[in-house]
Parts: sequence; structure tokens; C-alpha cells
Amino acid sequence: MATSVWLITITLLFAVSAPVNACPPSDRAALLAFKAALHEPYLGIFNSWTGNDCCNKWYGVTCDTITKRVADINLRGESEDPIFQKTHRPGYMTGSISPAICKLERLSSIIIADWKGISGIIPPCISSLPFLRILDLIGNQISGEIPSDIGKLNRLTVLNLADNKLTGRIPRSLADLSSLKHLDLRNNFISGTIPQNFGKLRMMSRALLSGNRIYGPIPETISYIYRLSDLDLSLNRLTGPIPESLGKMAVLGTLNLDGNMLTGKLPATLINSRISILNLSRNAIEGNIPDVFGPRSYFMMIDLSYNKLKGSIPKSISSASYIGHLDLSHNHLCGAIPAATWFDHLEASSFMYNDCLCGKPLKACS
Repeated sequence: MATSVWLITITLLFAVSAPVNACPPSDRAALLAFKAALHEPYLGIFNSWTGNDCCNKWYGVTCDTITKRVADINLRGESEDPIFQKTHRPGYMTGSISPAICKLERLSSIIIADWKGISGIIPPCISSLPFLRILDLIGNQISGEIPSDIGKLNRLTVLNLADNKLTGRIPRSLADLSSLKHLDLRNNFISGTIPQNFGKLRMMSRALLSGNRIYGPIPETISYIYRLSDLDLSLNRLTGPIPESLGKMAVLGTLNLDGNMLTGKLPATLINSRISILNLSRNAIEGNIPDVFGPRSYFMMIDLSYNKLKGSIPKSISSASYIGHLDLSHNHLCGAIPAATWFDHLEASSFMYNDCLCGKPLKACS
């Protein structure tokens, strides 16, 4: 009797432990279907995708240590991994992202970045992955639109779709990503306006939307994102005035709005703020430069070139604590350039192509 109980116990233990020590067959099948849609000719990164256990040394695949479900896919075409170092070349991969990836329902991160040749669309079913925290597809040829219900991913902290060929609008549901901290949509063909509800992204610290075809005004609601430190809306087709509220944001340190069609006056709030990198060049901003510089004004870079600014350079600029790089060229400024200790390193190119500026580093005033 004791022997039979012992045999039954061993059999049950084996039955329980066998599937736990390897990834589920469904996850393995999903990964192989995902692999089948891709072609990587040089590095052989998929050569390790063999055997029954996709949790055991499959390149770029990480599993949850308890459930043995696939948790992370991390395939980056520009990597310091020994595979790349041995071949002395960055990766190149073609094909598309198979919807089979959505069968990996415990995925926490999807990083399929910098492969240059991956095309096709973002599978809409990606919005159904409840545990997804990172979606990074930068540096491919992915086209189509951002899934309209992307806002379902309420755990998503990083959305990086930069340097692709995405079209369409920024989905309104994107503002429902209540955990989002890093948004990068640079260098695509995204059009339409910035959604008015964009300010709901209260956790976001970086919003990078440059190099698209976004038009319309800058929503005032952006100033509600109190953690935002880096805002880049450059090289788009934005119109209208710059909201004064941007200069009142608690931690905003970098503001790039260059290369748009913005009009109106330069808000005084931007001059006396926490912003240290301010680029408003190549717009149609007019009026005077506000005479509100003071000890709080600390700029690593301030670029107001190629606008319609007029009047003189305000004398208060001498009281700024620091200005590293200044460019006021290609405006309609006139009068004497104020003296300031940190002006000594500035070149004439910072002030050229104005109506009648004079003084060091330009010619002396008569």
C-alpha cells in the first residue's frame, strides 16, 4: 500500500512540475508564428529559438519566473550584445509584426526597435494586452495608424513609435493612458490636431511629437501635465499663439516649438520660467521681446531666430543668471546690443540679419 501511494505521489509531482518548468506550448507557438513573419539575414538571432522551452535561452525572450509565461520581447537592432559585436554590423530585419504576438497575454514589454526594414501595421489587437507597460517600435518602416483604442493599455508607461511611417491622427483614446510617462511619436506622417484632452496625461514627463504633419493650435490643456519636463512639437504645422500657461509649468525645462507657423506675441512667462532650452525659431512670432529677464532666467539655449520680432533687445537680458547660446538673427530688431558678461562668447551670427542692431559683437553704434 505504501509503495503504491509513493508511486502516485511521484506521478502527481511530475505531472505538476513538467509544464511549470517550461513555457506553455501556446506561448511557444505564438512566438514561432511571430518569428515566421520576420526575416533577419545577418545575425542569426533566431537560431536560439529551438526546443520546447521558450523560456530557456531564446534570444530576446524573458519569462516570468513564477508563471513561466512570456513577459518580455526585447529585440533591438542596435545593440551592444556580443552577437552584434562579433558581426561588426547593426541589425537589419524585414517582415512585419504578426498578430500572433497578441496571444502572449502576459506580455509586459514589447521592444522591436531599430531594425530599419520591418514594415506592415501595428496589430490592433496589441490594445488587448492588459499587462503591457512598454511598447517600443522605434526605427522601422511601420505604417498605418496608431490603434484607435490604444487607451485601453492602462499600465503603459512608455510608448515609442518614432522614426516610422505612421499616418492618421493621434487617437483621442491616447489621453486615457493614465500611467504614460514617455511618449515619442517623432518623425512619422501623423496629421490632424493634438487632442484637446491631451492634458489628462498627468504622469507624462516627456512628449516628443516633432517631425510630423500636426496642425491647429497648441492646446492650453498641455499645461495641466504638471510632471512634463520635455515638450517637443517642432517641425509640424501648428498655428495660433503660444499659450502663456506653458511658461507657468512647474518642471518644464525644454520647450521646442521651432519650424511651425505660430503667430502672436512671445509670452513673457517663457522668459522668466524654469525653461532652460527654448527654441521658437522659424515661426511668425511678432512684437517685442518681453523685458522681463531676471535672476530666474537661466538658459542653456534660447533661439528666437527667423521670426518677426521688432524693437530692441531688452536691457533686462543683462540680469539673466546665464545664457549659453542665444540666436536672435533674422528678425526686425534694432538698437544697441546690451552688455553682459556671458555675451562675450557670442558670435556676430547670433544677431545678424536684423534691421539695425549695433554694438559688440556687431559694428559699433554710431
